[in-house]
Amino acid sequence: MNTVTFNYGRAVTTALPFDQAIERVKALLKDEGFGVLCEIDVTATMQQKLGAEFRPYRILGACNPQLAHRALSVESQLGLLLPCNVVVQEENGKTVVSAIDASAMMGVVGHAGLSDVAEDANARLQRVLDSIAAASPA
Repeated sequence: MNTVTFNYGRAVTTALPFDQAIERVKALLKDEGFGVLCEIDVTATMQQKLGAEFRPYRILGACNPQLAHRALSVESQLGLLLPCNVVVQEENGKTVVSAIDASAMMGVVGHAGLSDVAEDANARLQRVLDSIAAASPA
């Protein structure tokens, strides 16, 4: 299983088709204590607002209430950086799932008290990525 990392997140490829991947990611997030607060269909938005074609691309705004409470208790303005986004998209004929790096996101705040929360969020999100990368189509 190959995880690609970048400055603000990490991504994996899954054998699941796009729609199946979205549903599986939502279930995996739930298993890790996250709810999906919002879902942005970028493809539909680009079509409706710009008349532009865009590949299948969905942003899932995931929130773990316990982690959010801990983080907001440390830094009151942290809501500007929440929720933790997870993206499901088609790229070059493959389904790619990516997740924010909570340490990078919370690192902009510069408050050491957030590192434990970020590490916890990253561990949970990495388990979601690991599971979706190993998933097989139904």
